[in-house]
Amino acid sequence: MKLIYILLGCLSLGLGALGVALPLLPSFPFLLFAGFCFAKSSKRLHTWFVNTKLYKNNLESYVRGKGMTKKTKIRIMLFVTITMGIGFFMMDQVPVGRVILSIVWLFHIYYFVCKVKTMEAEA
Repeated sequence: MKLIYILLGCLSLGLGALGVALPLLPSFPFLLFAGFCFAKSSKRLHTWFVNTKLYKNNLESYVRGKGMTKKTKIRIMLFVTITMGIGFFMMDQVPVGRVILSIVWLFHIYYFVCKVKTMEAEA
């Protein structure tokens, strides 16, 4: 099981690193999942990960409970909205799927607007 977590963590870390450069690929959820996988697999990998610049720039403030910058929140909400919007339009013959996607999308927007603290961007 440890090996599976390491492999998933490395894959997620790679996708998260790509997400930093590519505007449509969100880095936050992938990096968060990488941190989870590394914490489950190896204390050494987890320690390495939390000391990387990638972690410090993208996750550290959220993990410590400080929140996210407005730009990060908007980027995440935009990506999920686009992704779910594509799914919504592809489900034109599945009304139940559209309802479920709409509920998940609304919860997502509510969570990021109301539950995740917005912090000032660092200068």
